[in-house]
Amino acid sequence: MVSGDGDIVSVLQALAEPTRWRAVELLGAAPLRAGQLADALHVTPPAMSKHLRILLQAGVVTDERPPGDARVRVFRLRPESMATLRARLDQLQAHWDEQLASFQAHVRERTDS
Repeated sequence: MVSGDGDIVSVLQALAEPTRWRAVELLGAAPLRAGQLADALHVTPPAMSKHLRILLQAGVVTDERPPGDARVRVFRLRPESMATLRARLDQLQAHWDEQLASFQAHVRERTDS
């Protein structure tokens, strides 16, 4: 495992659940309160709270308390978590592109002989 992969694994595990994936899609469009997410995703508030806790722990979302009402929490997507995931996927893609090019060269070499 490459250094920092633990964070990527946490993000992937959090995103693997369909309700959390849909929540992230919604938060990608605009910050929302937990109740708004629960309504939009047709889940109970306690279930949404669990999903948001997992997304928070994985660093996929962040929450804010607007001034004036400490009871309200607004959740928003953390773009850096997606950028980190994208960078790791790009590294994997580059590795496999290199492996494929090496294999293709090997096959060409053997068929040209």
